[in-house]
Amino acid sequence: MNIAYLLSERLYLNITNRCTNRCLFCIRDTSDGLGVELWLPREPDAAEVIEAIRSAPGYPNYPEVVFCGYGEPLLRPDVVTDVARFLKEQGLKIRINTNGQANLIHGRNVVPEFAPYVDSISISLNAHDGPVYNELCRPAGGEGAYQALLEFTEECRRLIPNVVLTVVNWPGVDLEQCRLKADSLGFGFRVRSLTGKFDSLAR
Repeated sequence: MNIAYLLSERLYLNITNRCTNRCLFCIRDTSDGLGVELWLPREPDAAEVIEAIRSAPGYPNYPEVVFCGYGEPLLRPDVVTDVARFLKEQGLKIRINTNGQANLIHGRNVVPEFAPYVDSISISLNAHDGPVYNELCRPAGGEGAYQALLEFTEECRRLIPNVVLTVVNWPGVDLEQCRLKADSLGFGFRVRSLTGKFDSLAR
């Protein structure tokens, strides 16, 4: 299983294929993806993830370790918490890339579980309002997903030092409105470029 992989000197952790969104621009639906085989035959437990980290090239000299694979890492908050605790004990900086729907899906506030070990969280805003979000991201949480995402960002603000909202540069997304929303909330903001070939879907 390809659990830990390197990109731009950072170590990325791939812990699930599952996701609560079916985004029109998802990289895993492109013909070339990230150029790394990330489809998991099963989900690794925390011990397996830690072993993959220890075995990764260059361990432990990474500027950052990022929970980000082909699925939504916070579908597994227990694994994220256990692995992040281990990484923090090694003195490493930790980021989570997430769609921001963990609290909605789990029916509880999971942020306090992993936040003590996390330096940064990147939350995929992906739209300037709920209707556009639902059209582009097709969330399992339905019409309440966008508001739940915004509420999740507020929980992260209280406990995580650096919160960044991101959007994909996709037709129909008002990037300036998204930027203003991030600014009004006091968060960082980043526009993500499309990656991969959408004219030939792999899966």
